[in-house]
Amino acid sequence: MLRRNSEKRRSSLTPKQLRILTYVRDFSKARGYAPTMQELADEFGVSKVTVFEHIAALQRKGFLKRSRHKARSLRLSGDYEFPDERPTRLPLVGTIAAGRPIEAVEDRQALDLEELFVSPHETFVLRVRGDSMIDDNICDGDYVVVERRNTARNGETVVALLDDGEATLKRLYRDADGIRLQPANPNYAPIRVQNVQVQGVVVGVIRKV
Repeated sequence: MLRRNSEKRRSSLTPKQLRILTYVRDFSKARGYAPTMQELADEFGVSKVTVFEHIAALQRKGFLKRSRHKARSLRLSGDYEFPDERPTRLPLVGTIAAGRPIEAVEDRQALDLEELFVSPHETFVLRVRGDSMIDDNICDGDYVVVERRNTARNGETVVALLDDGEATLKRLYRDADGIRLQPANPNYAPIRVQNVQVQGVVVGVIRKV
C-alpha cells in the first residue's frame, strides 16, 4: 500500500516540479542547506515568481515544507520515493562486446527494470523449475516476466494451465491436431492437448548469476 501511494503521489508531479524537487534534494545533500529561491531561479532559467509558484504547488501537494521569511528553509517532507532512488533502477554505464572487443564507453544512463517491462497488461514474475526450455535460454532458477493474457500467438512462450491443474512453461502452437506445447529441449516430448488455458505470455527473463 505504501508503494502504491508513493507511485500515486509521484504521478501528481509535473516534470518541472520533479526537477525542482530533485534539485532541492541534491543541493541539500551536497551542501547541508537548502537552495534559495534565487538560486533555484538561476538554475532553471526562470523568474523568482515562477519558482515561488512551483514551490507553492509542491507545498500544497505535500512534497516540500518551507518556513516563511527564511531564505534556506526548504526541506523535503514525507517519505517520497524519487524515481532515481528505486531499487529497480540500475546504472547503465556502457556497452561491452560478447564477440569482438569494442571500446568501453561510460554513459550516465540508467536501466529501470520497471520501465523495461511496462505493458498495458498486468505483469507478474515466476521462478522457473526444470530445464525443458533451456534451448530458449530459459534455465532452471531463472525468473520469467509474464504478461497476464488469456490468448497467445503461435510460437509465443506461455504459462499454460492443463486440465489436470498443472501449469507448464512452453511454446504454444496450434495445428490441425489441436494444440502443441513445445519444449525447447530435445530430451522432452511435446505436450499435445485439445484445449489449454493460457495464463500469460513471457515477455522477459531475469537471471541472477
